[in-house]
Amino acid sequence: MHDLGHFMSGKRISGKGNRSFPIVNPAQGEIIRHVTCATKKEVEDIVQNAQNAFPKWADTPPATRGKILSKFKNLLENHETEIATLIAEEHGKSIFEAKGSLARGLDVLDYASNIAAHLKGDHLENVGRNIDCYSMRQPIGVCVGITPFNFPAMIPLWIGSIAIACGNAFILKPSERDPSCPLRIAELAYESGIPEGIFNVVQGDKEVVDMLLAHPIVKTISFVGQTETARYIQETGIHYGKRVQAFGGAKNHMLIMPDTDLEQTIDALIGAAYGSAGERCMAISVAMPVGDQLADKLVAGLSAKIKKLKIGPYTDPNAEMGPLINQAHLEKVKNYIDQGVKDGAKLVVDGRSFQHPTEPKGYFLGGCLFDHVQPNMSIYKHEIFGPVLCIVRVKSYEEGLQLINSHPYGNGVALYTRDGDTARDFCTRVEAGMVGINVPVPVPVAQQSFGGWKNSAFADIGMHGMEGIRFFTKLKTVTERWPSGIRKGVEFSLLTTEHK
Repeated sequence: MHDLGHFMSGKRISGKGNRSFPIVNPAQGEIIRHVTCATKKEVEDIVQNAQNAFPKWADTPPATRGKILSKFKNLLENHETEIATLIAEEHGKSIFEAKGSLARGLDVLDYASNIAAHLKGDHLENVGRNIDCYSMRQPIGVCVGITPFNFPAMIPLWIGSIAIACGNAFILKPSERDPSCPLRIAELAYESGIPEGIFNVVQGDKEVVDMLLAHPIVKTISFVGQTETARYIQETGIHYGKRVQAFGGAKNHMLIMPDTDLEQTIDALIGAAYGSAGERCMAISVAMPVGDQLADKLVAGLSAKIKKLKIGPYTDPNAEMGPLINQAHLEKVKNYIDQGVKDGAKLVVDGRSFQHPTEPKGYFLGGCLFDHVQPNMSIYKHEIFGPVLCIVRVKSYEEGLQLINSHPYGNGVALYTRDGDTARDFCTRVEAGMVGINVPVPVPVAQQSFGGWKNSAFADIGMHGMEGIRFFTKLKTVTERWPSGIRKGVEFSLLTTEHK
């Protein structure tokens, strides 16, 4: 067992703080290492180191930066199993899920490696007599990413890839629950040719976050996590003059029409609700079948498949769902289930008693399915962040749409139907940032941008894609005029001199 520290100047450094956090293997319920929280001086050193490295990196041609990022992507691909194992060991995902999450991060890194094409500006000739006008996007400075425990590779790559590609220096503050993967990624970034001080990792909790928020050198803050914290990050960051994007929680709905392909819908729901043990902000946690006949068939089909889910540690190659992140979160999810029963929802599949035969100390929870959930119940109103799916029966498309639009969260949403007119109306009127039509988890591809609405996002600019590039750059517009008479005179003088 050893302590993890920070990453600065191209190498790992031991933490000097007197506060540390245990890192637990959630499949075993045992402490496997510790991570040391940064001191104020360590934060200052890392920020200053990033600031010192920034000018040279910003001056590096975008095409050169892109080539280095391409090497970084190749290195990550070559170390796929190693990184996936670190994710699985500290988070609990299956190896299959861990590799999948890394792949989504690599998609954004691939997009970022083509940064030269994305940074092209606009040019307008002769806006006035002999006057041209053009725009350019330039790097902004030292950028900070504060990322959650559930995707320790994907989200740091979503944020860091674009920040670094645009010419900025990047400081990652990962979750203290699973920090090994981010440290390894930083090492590979340096190995690929990203200079010292451009990719840094600092460990810590709210104290370290507050230091970064208040630091005058830090220019941007990107956050993904709980809604309450996202709101705090936005308000505090703006107070200190930062550019902020803060993404919070979710309660994602799937509205299911009577004309849907039911078997396809059930399979989609199993993956969307129970993948990653429900610990993802894009999980479908509410299914809304239209009509009781469809609802009865949906519940029956889901129940059979949920009971057959293979639950186990990441070391089990057949595991479809792993444990929750820690004991406290396991108890929190169980409390929501208890409250749902108390409020009158019907618990059709109860996973609370599940215990893994060889890992009895692991934080495992079987898949749970509630039927007849009402909008006033806590299991409907709040983000549970676990393997719990709620069935809310609605009588019509309009009733379902209005329920979705009245919910305080607006991250992702899905509609399952075979009718194009219904789908088009849904896309136009639904109040959510990411919409899937017969796609259960509508996370945008790298070329597009990620971002929710309402209490799911406290940001005007989305993550990755062109939105991400706008966030990590400053727009500069140049208006220039060169008097034509002077120019012609100079050229004639030079020409005649050269030919004498």
